[in-house]
Amino acid sequence: MTVHDHDPELARDVDRVCRLSGSFTLRSGRVDDEYFDKYLFESDPALLLRVAAGMAPLVPSDTELLGGLELGGVPVATVLSSLTGLPALFVRKEAKRYGTARLAEVRPWPAAA
Repeated sequence: MTVHDHDPELARDVDRVCRLSGSFTLRSGRVDDEYFDKYLFESDPALLLRVAAGMAPLVPSDTELLGGLELGGVPVATVLSSLTGLPALFVRKEAKRYGTARLAEVRPWPAAA
């Protein structure tokens, strides 16, 4: 089964919500007239759930931990974790300079306990 077999209109709906038209300065400095804003599907609970539901069957059976890179990967990893029952790990681009000073957030791993 592919993602499109499960929810054949998902790609169209994500594109409709996230593809913006206008004038956008990209990270490279280049200006473009279209922009894909992934935060728009991630901030829509119903659409985020559909994306994660489409991803769930693609998670290999021997997966022990799901990782999400800040900031955009955290919502997807959280919902995917909820659907699969697998624990989630949130990775920062750099370690915090305060509190636990961690590069990643995860419950203590059973092997380390």
